[in-house]
Amino acid sequence: MAVGTFRTESTGAHALPAHLAGRSLPSAPPLFRFPSLTTTVPREFVHRAAVAEVMLTDWRRGKDGQSFGVTAQWPRGHSFFHSVGDHHDPLLVAETIRQAGTLLAHAEFDVPLGHAFVMWDLDFTVLPDRLRTEATPATLDIEAACEPQWRNGKLTGIQMELRLLRDGEPAASGSGSFACTSAAVYRRLRGERGLSGASRRLPLTAPVAPQYVGRLSSRDVVLTPIGEETRWQLRVDTRHPVLFDHPVDHVPGMVLVEAARQATASVLGRREFLPLGMTSRFHRYAELDAPCLIEAERLAPSPAGYEQVLVTGHQDGATVFSTTVVAAPDAR
Repeated sequence: MAVGTFRTESTGAHALPAHLAGRSLPSAPPLFRFPSLTTTVPREFVHRAAVAEVMLTDWRRGKDGQSFGVTAQWPRGHSFFHSVGDHHDPLLVAETIRQAGTLLAHAEFDVPLGHAFVMWDLDFTVLPDRLRTEATPATLDIEAACEPQWRNGKLTGIQMELRLLRDGEPAASGSGSFACTSAAVYRRLRGERGLSGASRRLPLTAPVAPQYVGRLSSRDVVLTPIGEETRWQLRVDTRHPVLFDHPVDHVPGMVLVEAARQATASVLGRREFLPLGMTSRFHRYAELDAPCLIEAERLAPSPAGYEQVLVTGHQDGATVFSTTVVAAPDAR
């Protein structure tokens, strides 16, 4: 399982600048006076500390109360989600799905900020021709269908199916499911391995050479060599500004998905490859204080003839996650 928690702090009322004190100001909020302006959704709704990492820009409720329209924008360049050739990084789809789930849970299903989200699965497929980078950022319209689960009038989980459209044409699709629980219940579940135990995390280990796992910088590498071609130790750098955007008591699910991508690049011998799809299942928490072994196995080609790799993570003798990666043909 992959868990997301986010703590919020109130900044209080904003004081007017000295040069505006005592002046009469427009009664309408600025955004309503300029309705064509675009902004991001509140960062707290997508469990991000950095506004720059918020991909979503708006949302609206459908007539049935369980379908929603969400809009997003992907930058032409990103510090971590680098372009793959002339394509946007497909893992932006996974991050967009994750953010859409937390947004709708908070904004539409009344889940309080500070609740913990437990991700159980996250899948996506992409249409490469619709992911090409262009002269402007990619604007996306997302159709999200939700199946909420309730207990005593409170949301306990959601299953989502999503379609991502670019210029009105399908670009990707995906799904995800998660459970959510109050901060108090989460603290009881986690016990000593909660945030207070995060200080027991393992020392940072050495990275695989970035060019062998499809990365440009060693800082972005999440695998450590252990002397075997298809096995590595998970490298956990809690100082990473994107993968660890805010303090957590476990390894985030997106780190595990990235480990699957990097392991696939290594076993395929492809320094740069385009994932056409990833199917991930999260079985338990990936802890910060114990080594996590990552293993990759080449599978038979997909029905369309694409290469497939199964990546699994094990910690303390138990399976943490499993991801099947489908790779686009080598363009060389």
